[in-house]
Amino acid sequence: MQPDFSRQLIKGKIAEVVFEQMFRDTGRFTVIPFGYETVMPELMQYAMGEAYRDLVDNIRNAPDFAIVSHNPDEVFLVEVKYRPKMNAEDVRKYAKVIYERWKLAWLFYATPEGFFLGKCTDLLGDDSRIRPLDERFVSRDIQDRHLLLLREFLGNRGG
Repeated sequence: MQPDFSRQLIKGKIAEVVFEQMFRDTGRFTVIPFGYETVMPELMQYAMGEAYRDLVDNIRNAPDFAIVSHNPDEVFLVEVKYRPKMNAEDVRKYAKVIYERWKLAWLFYATPEGFFLGKCTDLLGDDSRIRPLDERFVSRDIQDRHLLLLREFLGNRGG
């Protein structure tokens, strides 16, 4: 494994932990790890063959988390990404990949400048932009505390 790959993997895991704790700290959501790393090891014990290739492929591309509001009418599937800075083309690229398999998924970006969240369906157009994380999800105070944590572990520039 190359050092740069390991470094990027660790940054992504830090972003996922910050995301998970931030949404838990609101007291308004149940946060359920949902992605490939969580589901696949359990499924692989059943030695699935060729017949299940599509299922395995869908799981491999599953969003990282399911967020369930304490109002059970609200469930969000969220893919978490870390980036040192926002890039509209990067956002569109990932929104497209996720949308192809998970139509209702959301995309969350953790950056040293702040947190961003958008529905993949809203992020596909050329002029669409991911917006800062709305306070209806997470209060400014909680976001600020977790942004400090992100910067502490990844540095202010996050490079």
